[in-house]
Amino acid sequence: MRRTFVLVSLAVTSMVALAFLIPLGLTVREIARDRALTAAERQASALGPLLAVTEDPATLERAVAGTPAGAAHRMAVHLPDGSTVAGEASRAGPGRLTEAVRRGRSLTVPVAGGYALLQPVALDAGRTAVVEVGLPGAELTHGVWKAWLVMTAVAAALVAGSVAVADRLGARMIRSTRRLAAASAAFGDGDLGVRLEPDGPPELIEAGLAFNAMADHVVQLLAAEREMAADLSHRLRTPLAALRLNAEALGEGPEAEQTRAAVDRLEREIDQIIRAVRKPAGRGGCDAAKVLRERVGFWRVLAEDEGRSCELIGAGRPAPLPLPAGELAAAVDALLGNVFRHTAEGTGFAVTLHQGQGVTGILVADGGPGIDDPDAALQRGRSGGGSTGLGLDIARRAAEATGGYLRIHRSVLGGAQIQMWFRTRYLPPTRRRSRRLVRRRDSRV
Repeated sequence: MRRTFVLVSLAVTSMVALAFLIPLGLTVREIARDRALTAAERQASALGPLLAVTEDPATLERAVAGTPAGAAHRMAVHLPDGSTVAGEASRAGPGRLTEAVRRGRSLTVPVAGGYALLQPVALDAGRTAVVEVGLPGAELTHGVWKAWLVMTAVAAALVAGSVAVADRLGARMIRSTRRLAAASAAFGDGDLGVRLEPDGPPELIEAGLAFNAMADHVVQLLAAEREMAADLSHRLRTPLAALRLNAEALGEGPEAEQTRAAVDRLEREIDQIIRAVRKPAGRGGCDAAKVLRERVGFWRVLAEDEGRSCELIGAGRPAPLPLPAGELAAAVDALLGNVFRHTAEGTGFAVTLHQGQGVTGILVADGGPGIDDPDAALQRGRSGGGSTGLGLDIARRAAEATGGYLRIHRSVLGGAQIQMWFRTRYLPPTRRRSRRLVRRRDSRV
């Protein structure tokens, strides 16, 4: 944008300068030409009174020599008898002399090396003499080039000054715009305390004030949402306490131990949810391979109880992601929970970690009946299986948080394959991608 300001200012001021410089330069040239012609006419007219009283060659030569043109041997007097005094033969030619006599007024004609001014002078008995003054081309343009150089320098200085002013104004605007963009990026990256000191043009000041007001409102909404989520999670402690008492009353045995272990895990998850919503962590990173090993290990116990085959592929080496471990674990749990909820017991599943150039993919495939209508499944809150319809939405938001996306395909196991693709560097979704993703808001039942 700064470059655009400079180019626009350069173009506009250059056109304005040329609009004045070209006519002014032509005017200066015409003024110099008229000045030279006027001086020549004045010198020629000065010989008129002398020619009216005498035609003596010696007197005329002395008079011609007293003029600047005569001293430079550029003046001659052509008498009516055809003789020439104080000079050479006419460079304009006899025809031009006759034409000047016929017209009875001064005549300027081009000759070799410049121009010649022919000034007729009326004598007695109807006779007419002609005073010829030579005008070199250099005299007609005397001082023109110097004036043009001065005007060009002034125009260049004005253009340079306007460009410098436009550059400073553009730099100020760009600096304010960049601060606003940096604050927006930091706010989107989880720094909810970032605020602006608005400066720059009035429009950017208004944008900065609007950003601050928006940030304050978002913080208030998030705080209210966290408190509500914490309260709702805390309410689960009452039925959880009753569930723990029932589990303790089961006595001894493998089933009782598994039940009590499940209650312990559930209690830890609820405590983690309460801590997370009350003190949310900023955006960070995690090792996707480590998170997958932990979550697949957690679900493998339940898979063994239901006779499901469970396979984890590609998680042998680190796979860094610009996503907090808690968010990735929640997305994986949502997808694996859907497998257990919507497929029959004994149905196997596989989790594959794929690392590409700039992207990392997590593929969850099962051998169930698949998804008949992927577009309907990708609509938030819709469920055909009696659930909340938010499972895929959790996974989608985790992928989109890194600039990635979520897709539904048919797996090689015969059922559905949910693909979460993450960018390995945090890039906020572009406007075009955001519009596309809004149209594809999803949620698996």
